[in-house]
Amino acid sequence: METKNTLQKKLKPRHISLMAMGGAIGTGIFKGSGETVGVAGPGVVVAYIFAGLLLLVVMGAIAEMAIVYPNTNMKGFILKAFGSRMSFIIGWLYCVLWLAVCIIEVVVAGSFLQYWFPDVPLWLLSIICTIFILSINLMNVKHYGEFEFWFAGIKIAMIIVFIILGAGILFGIIPSDGSNYFRNFTEHGGFFPNGFTSIFAALLVVMFSYGGSELIGVTVTEAQDAEKILPKVIKSFIFRIVLFYTLPILIICGLIPWNELTESSSPFVQVLSISGLQGAAHIMNFILIIAVLSAANSGIYGCTRMLHSLAEEGEAPKAFSKLSKSGVPTYSLVLTGVVLLLGSMIALVAQNEVFTLLMAFPGFVVSIVWISICLAQIKLRKSYTTMPSFRLWGYPYITGLAAAALALISISFIMNEDNRISIIACLVVLAFLIIMSIFKFKKVK
Repeated sequence: METKNTLQKKLKPRHISLMAMGGAIGTGIFKGSGETVGVAGPGVVVAYIFAGLLLLVVMGAIAEMAIVYPNTNMKGFILKAFGSRMSFIIGWLYCVLWLAVCIIEVVVAGSFLQYWFPDVPLWLLSIICTIFILSINLMNVKHYGEFEFWFAGIKIAMIIVFIILGAGILFGIIPSDGSNYFRNFTEHGGFFPNGFTSIFAALLVVMFSYGGSELIGVTVTEAQDAEKILPKVIKSFIFRIVLFYTLPILIICGLIPWNELTESSSPFVQVLSISGLQGAAHIMNFILIIAVLSAANSGIYGCTRMLHSLAEEGEAPKAFSKLSKSGVPTYSLVLTGVVLLLGSMIALVAQNEVFTLLMAFPGFVVSIVWISICLAQIKLRKSYTTMPSFRLWGYPYITGLAAAALALISISFIMNEDNRISIIACLVVLAFLIIMSIFKFKKVK
């Protein structure tokens, strides 16, 4: 029986899988793909595949630890491996990560709405989007999961339709104004127009794009039979997520020269505009709004549940652990809502720079969180009382290589001058959390 202050175990496998996809398939693909293609050209798909392999290791580590330690979420694994200080730092970083992501998503949703309402200020449209998704998060977790299932399902269905439609145009099955689109892969500088090393520069947005997949590690405490379903969910999830990123980008780069993509609208809308289908761009724009709101919806869930977990462990004010009658962390949601409303106002003072400024923060933090998960699995494997039915292969070498690759990506973020403002903000937040952890846990060895 569930106690009054216990999260409710009402999320089903389909909820968990679609929630994680909802968190990972959002602005990163629908808006950020234009930026990554602009940095690395068609060859950016290599960056998505490489990041997908890293994600596979991270998710495998989460699944393994979830089987060994039932009813323990991602932060709990880090707590068991490295103690309260590390758990405190990563837990709060993860909250800040999702807050930044949610701000990006609602601002981008507002920018997509401007496709229809060009005279309405971006900040006002962003606030309307914020209020809408906050109201969804007030629901019982079962109803929330059901809502997000259909929310995420719509955009995934649209990606599949986009892939089929785009491939039809690309191969000449569907008539269009252009011809011989495959030249766009080799002309305009070739497949790697800015050199092979440009894929590393694009990894910043790619890491942001895949961030949210580890949300599966947060849903564990509200999932039914988590230890049984997680390995199955993760295996199918990774394949789908990489496919849903690489195929649309290949189609976009085939139909539109990589150097002709504009930043003012989504590459998806630009592609459908050339299809000649009546109203296709409007339909796609509607789906884009659903998509980014779905990602923000998953983000609010991740942030509120992590705040609840921090409060339960005494690493955040106890009020954040308080649940409503429907099992929603009330004060955690209030804090998240206030930050989102304030974040929406960023669009008022920095409308043109808001996306670029905020994008680097989640990309950098995602890499740190993933490194922590990998290192936790390496350390905890030695202390398992019984070996789980699912084990990440190649221990400890595969996990160690993934952690090392993620560390190199983090360093490249710091060294990139284009990310200077965002990375300084990241490092300031990280330093603040480290200092706080030292004072808060003075007696911890």
